[in-house]
Amino acid sequence: MRRLFPVTEETAAQARTDGGAPAAPGRAADREWGLAELAAAYAYPDPGPGAPRPWLRANMVSSLDGAAQHEGHSKPISSAADMRIFGTLRALADVVLVGAETVRQEGYRPARARAEFAGARAAAGQAPVPAIAIVSASLDLDFTLPLFTSPLVPTLILTGAAAAPDRVAAAEKAGARVLTAGEGMGVEPARAVEALAGLGHTRLLTEGGPRLLGQLIAAEALDELCLTVSPTLTAGGAQRIAGGPSVAVPHRFELVSLLEEDGFLFGRYRRP
Repeated sequence: MRRLFPVTEETAAQARTDGGAPAAPGRAADREWGLAELAAAYAYPDPGPGAPRPWLRANMVSSLDGAAQHEGHSKPISSAADMRIFGTLRALADVVLVGAETVRQEGYRPARARAEFAGARAAAGQAPVPAIAIVSASLDLDFTLPLFTSPLVPTLILTGAAAAPDRVAAAEKAGARVLTAGEGMGVEPARAVEALAGLGHTRLLTEGGPRLLGQLIAAEALDELCLTVSPTLTAGGAQRIAGGPSVAVPHRFELVSLLEEDGFLFGRYRRP
């Protein structure tokens, strides 16, 4: 039997406090949570009065022994429930931030419109789908891919001021919108968030890869981590969910909610 439910009453109560889906004890012991319930459980924080502050969350999956991928792809350690939450998180976001290497390895495609979320997105003033925003210093991307030729909303590329002009021109010719978010070749995480917020994108989601997530963590730009722990072991030399240099002091996040299905754990952690 496939189930999706709060692991404890305490975490369910915390989810309610933070705007999550209300849950009576044992409420979902015999059925999956619906998409509307997941959307409520993973809702972005209330922006409060004044202009909304950008909120950046990451969604990643890890095996029990810390692998973020198996043979270069995340799908082998994922599950149907993980993909259902993946789709829900995308449906809540204004923009999905992703590294260029992940675009190449995972064969990224444009976000697709989903009828189940159309009304909620329209009510929130969002486009029918989130934009895909690619972080790339070199702009070494295949502009013939559907991500550039057939997105419902233009694909964004974040790069540095020193990016090669011919690659910038090629990206813009392909229909992408190029944003400068760094003084040199690379992208500065804080400036990337600012650039996206300047377009009205304040509900931000990153799906990695590990190098990009590591940069966001090091820059203290990450507000929330949605982490799927897959009940699998891979061994080998696969990357962790975050790479790059270590931080001087480990960043402590708080557990907001914890869900389970078929042995997969779905944790949601926030910056204190």
